[in-house]
Amino acid sequence: MGSHFPGLALSVLVIIIGSVHCYNRPPPGKTLFVSHDGDDSSPQQVHISQVGQDKMRISWITESPTPAKVKYGPSPSAISFSATGTTSSYHYTLYQSGEIHNVLIGPLKSNTVYYYRLGDSTKTYNFKTTPSQFPIKFGVVGDLGQTEWTVSTLNHLGKSNYDMLLLPGDLSYADLVQTLWDSFGRLVEPLASQRPWMVTTGNHDVEKIPVIHRTPFTAYNARWQMPFEESGSDSNLYYSFDVSGVHVIMLGSYTDFDPESSQYKWLQGDLQKINRGKTPWVVVNLHAPWYNSNEAHQGEAESVNMKTSMEDLLYNARVDVVFTGHVHAYERFTRVYKDKGNNCGPVHITIGDGGNREGLATRYQDPKPEISIFREASFGHGIFEVVNASHALWSWHKNDNEEAVSSDSVWLRSLSSTTACKV
Repeated sequence: MGSHFPGLALSVLVIIIGSVHCYNRPPPGKTLFVSHDGDDSSPQQVHISQVGQDKMRISWITESPTPAKVKYGPSPSAISFSATGTTSSYHYTLYQSGEIHNVLIGPLKSNTVYYYRLGDSTKTYNFKTTPSQFPIKFGVVGDLGQTEWTVSTLNHLGKSNYDMLLLPGDLSYADLVQTLWDSFGRLVEPLASQRPWMVTTGNHDVEKIPVIHRTPFTAYNARWQMPFEESGSDSNLYYSFDVSGVHVIMLGSYTDFDPESSQYKWLQGDLQKINRGKTPWVVVNLHAPWYNSNEAHQGEAESVNMKTSMEDLLYNARVDVVFTGHVHAYERFTRVYKDKGNNCGPVHITIGDGGNREGLATRYQDPKPEISIFREASFGHGIFEVVNASHALWSWHKNDNEEAVSSDSVWLRSLSSTTACKV
């Protein structure tokens, strides 16, 4: 996978390359703006997401009306399959989005490279489908943003050869400025067009303005369609899917989660349907962490109340890992339940250090709680490599390390293979 980012000035990349090995606690990052260098009909902001076992949603934007059509095939010279989809757009105060195209393609073979063209464009892209069985490698990045630190994170991530990206909220940090969603789409396109990106929402994705714009998540829902209907969800803000022996659940910290809510009832039903013979691993992604020993974001309702509402559901279903963001730092907890170490509880991992413009959360509670195993405020990304039904390797990589060097790593055993924890 390439790590070239069109539209970024060479000088910016030089600054980044020169700083990766010498920074320790970076200051807040300046937001970059990636412009579109094609004409109005040229595809931009291309990203893909997995739908079911053998389909992919291709999403892209054009400035002018073009066909929502994808041609694809197993080689650049054999693009013989074709699919059509839908086009939409949205208003946000004075902003009018471009033409947002979504096309579902498939059935596709697993672990296979496909080549594709969008609309009437002759430009050829490619992506690789996920494997049908173990092993599978997930990249995990939270609070990504679009700063020089983001570019460094994406460059590191691009070298990891991941199969699928999981992003537990806070994508663009557009914060009401809709053109920054466009910039973010262009920034991540080189990676997001080649591997499925599965995302959920954070607080910076809400973008609700009293009186002026009362509907939350307008840009997110329009631009980042996820396969929620396939999992019986009624909202793009929470959904689940199976991939290569892993059941992945995406939850919304900033939509209702109390026991009477649609999200709670959906989660309850989804967990009951899991077949651990088919998916021995269960992984949850949400934005606001339930466990956190950083001084940042303590006591917030989205963390405290959601944990109160849903922790029993996750524990009783023997969820293996919970990935979160929000806190701009890295922290890994032991298996935990009700604030205490518990061998049958999930491992909670905060990975909100992708590259946001607000800087790192450098102050931690002292003394460190016993349940907190490793914590550090540095920008980086995680790799969750599920090797087989019983074992997976988690590793966290700082941006100032070469890809081969992980700052924190641990082997995990699935709860479905742990006799004492079987439901």
